[in-house]
Amino acid sequence: MADTRNLDQVRVDIDAIDQEIQALISARAKCAQRVAEIKMEELSAAKERGEAVGEVVYYRPEREAQVLMRIMERNEGPLESETVAHIFREIMSGCLALEKPLQIAYLGPVGTFTQAAAIKHFGHAALCVPQATIDSVFSQVESGECNYGVVPVENSTEGMVSHTLDTFMDSPLKISGELELRIGHHLLVSDQTTAESITRICAHQQGLAQCRNWLDKHWPDVERVALSSNGEAAKMAATTPGVAAVAGDMAAELYNLEKLAEHIEDYSDNTTRFLIIGRDEVPPSGRDKSSVIVSSRNKPGALFTLLDPFRRAGISLTRIDTRPSRTEKWAYVFFIEFEGHMQDEKVAAAIAELEEQSILMKPLGSYPRAVL
Repeated sequence: MADTRNLDQVRVDIDAIDQEIQALISARAKCAQRVAEIKMEELSAAKERGEAVGEVVYYRPEREAQVLMRIMERNEGPLESETVAHIFREIMSGCLALEKPLQIAYLGPVGTFTQAAAIKHFGHAALCVPQATIDSVFSQVESGECNYGVVPVENSTEGMVSHTLDTFMDSPLKISGELELRIGHHLLVSDQTTAESITRICAHQQGLAQCRNWLDKHWPDVERVALSSNGEAAKMAATTPGVAAVAGDMAAELYNLEKLAEHIEDYSDNTTRFLIIGRDEVPPSGRDKSSVIVSSRNKPGALFTLLDPFRRAGISLTRIDTRPSRTEKWAYVFFIEFEGHMQDEKVAAAIAELEEQSILMKPLGSYPRAVL
């Protein structure tokens, strides 16, 4: 039937619906509080029985991924599925904070794309803690100062972030999740800097590389300086006349910078993939990926030998990257990523065979595939 309501009637209906939504959100939040109470009751009971107990687990990556996937599957519009999922992400983030706010380490300073990735994955209710280096992100999570960390691992145009891969070699941490973030770079300046007065353009080396062609065309004679992050570049541009930064919207807003040019990235689909790192293994979500570090003896056909168990098991590989070995000259370590969970029968069989054929096999964890 045709909708014959006038504007005033529609607004009345919207107000009534808003009231219902708010009541349901409050009911959900009370359920989250009860979950926390039950977990604490179970922990106290276990202690009274003299059982060895660990920390109470409030955040369940696989559970959150399952909830978001169901939300997107049952969406009937008119809102896009991702839009609805983002709304629920924030509701879940706020409810989780009632149990225990998560502390998330990320590659800082504030205003970086990694901070934007942390907020996208954990919501605004999480406490995001900036770190100066990728190593510091790992150490904060290893020490327990932060619950999880967010680190960049791959860009669609510039490839793998080697420092992240290398840090996994010596770290006991596991991969707990992944997400992708569309990267939009802008040329940012303060109100003290004009186009004619720019003497340096600063950014993370990946940011400079992702805008190389545009910078070559428009600013070929201006010095380019690689810093630890785009956020650091934006901070410098805000305080140093003559400095321009390559950074995103969050940095522009945070440091009150003007956009001298927008979307200067060389490829319009420029996307960075981030990994969530944690201390615990993640149970299956039903839609998972796994990552391992493998090294074999330096001999003909070594890589084929390592990959053949996956081929015979019908396991789809999603990424292979090579890094130099730290222990043997002209030897290499392979980072292999594939579909499935370590607890899957065929995956477990392939990993067992891989262990027999390699001189190093280090599982980095199984985790839900990116939902958003």
